[in-house]
Amino acid sequence: MKIAVLGTGGGGRAHAAKLSELGHDVVVGTRDPQVTLGRTEPDFMGTPPFGQWLAGHPGIELLTFGEAARTADLVINGIDGANAVRELTAISEHLAGKTLMDYAVPFIYNPEREHPWPTPWGVMPALDPVDSDSLGERIQRALPETKVVKACVTQEQDTVVEPQAIGGGDHTMFLAGEDADAKEQVAALLRAYGWQDVLDLGPIVSSRGMEMYAHMHSAIQFALGGARFGIKVVR
Repeated sequence: MKIAVLGTGGGGRAHAAKLSELGHDVVVGTRDPQVTLGRTEPDFMGTPPFGQWLAGHPGIELLTFGEAARTADLVINGIDGANAVRELTAISEHLAGKTLMDYAVPFIYNPEREHPWPTPWGVMPALDPVDSDSLGERIQRALPETKVVKACVTQEQDTVVEPQAIGGGDHTMFLAGEDADAKEQVAALLRAYGWQDVLDLGPIVSSRGMEMYAHMHSAIQFALGGARFGIKVVR
């Protein structure tokens, strides 16, 4: 299958590398490939320049967002939450009729807040939208002809693609969306990654719960000293 991963951060790299390992034809999308490849310094999260990563992954091609999505059978969105709706809307013609797995969190970094939450790496990002809306819903409204599936939000992406790294894989992954076939397509991909427990939360409105969980996930990780962990729904 030809899969486009939109976004060149650590999450996008994790998905692209794993999908290539699984035998898929993988392309990565960015706003401007020349700008992306011209970066020589780590980003604000400390992620090394994308060009260095790409050099170690022959067979993966870097294209614009639109070029990457145009010929893909499945698209994975890892564009940062603040820009995702705008960038995806601009390439909507290339997403029509396709499944779009969205794992973005609507973080607003360095927010000026009355009661800031200090963390080991700065002030905790704010969520916008939150509570009465979600990024997943906004993407679906902006792309009515695209089958949006929210998934992989409640876990670091390097663990999403290697669930066995935590507890032998005995934890739960969540997804939500309006189209049953699209959700099954994403669930099949997750099973290929190694997930044994994939829980369908229902319609895209459930994106609100997954996105708002981001702060709880951070709080748990701080308590564990930064260690990776998983969440298991015990029936």
